[in-house]
Amino acid sequence: MPAIHDCADPASLLAGVRAARTAVAAGQSIVIPTDTVYGIAADAFSHTAVAGLLAAKGRDRGFPPPVLVADRHMATALAERVPAEIEPLLDAHWPGPLTVILRAQPSLTWDLGDTGGTVAVRVPDHPIAIELLRETGPLAVSSANKHGMPAPTEAAAAAEMLGDSVAVVLDAGTVGGAGDTAEAGERRPNNGSTILDCSADGPFRIVRQGVLPRASIAAVLGAMLADG
Repeated sequence: MPAIHDCADPASLLAGVRAARTAVAAGQSIVIPTDTVYGIAADAFSHTAVAGLLAAKGRDRGFPPPVLVADRHMATALAERVPAEIEPLLDAHWPGPLTVILRAQPSLTWDLGDTGGTVAVRVPDHPIAIELLRETGPLAVSSANKHGMPAPTEAAAAAEMLGDSVAVVLDAGTVGGAGDTAEAGERRPNNGSTILDCSADGPFRIVRQGVLPRASIAAVLGAMLADG
């Protein structure tokens, strides 16, 4: 089993972040908390590391992982451009449970899988994730579960599913408070982030409904949000 670090203890948190940083630099996968679910993370710029992440989940190149970043500046560096129409949306929901698909910066030397020249990027609303991202730079991250299994909100569940395919687990207790933002009665089929495809000129389309309600996006984008 991987080393599990209790982030409620300051000394364990410090040791865990150091161990996580070292593991990422070595091309290994780790488990980190986010505001939605626990994620399996690896160096976004290492083909070997990303391949290891996909293998740990039981997925292939047809399922490229999103990329977590520490802030808007880091996200902008990964994208060819950020449409002006979504800037107010990012102001409102970054950090938070919103992933946006953008055209990737063509000069980047990475291989996330079969992306079609895009990158799905998010700033998570979790202090431990942000702290680590500031030290490692962008991380390829997917939910910390085997393909077809529920995305975990507890570190122990992630560690049990992924086992020795991850080197370090940062345990920050139960995560998923972002789900409280969903409106009463609204169907929420995924407890991860809501994914909005902004890779074309618009209108922009929700390709996965997560914990950020459609109504919250529509309130900002208006007619720039596609139906359905």
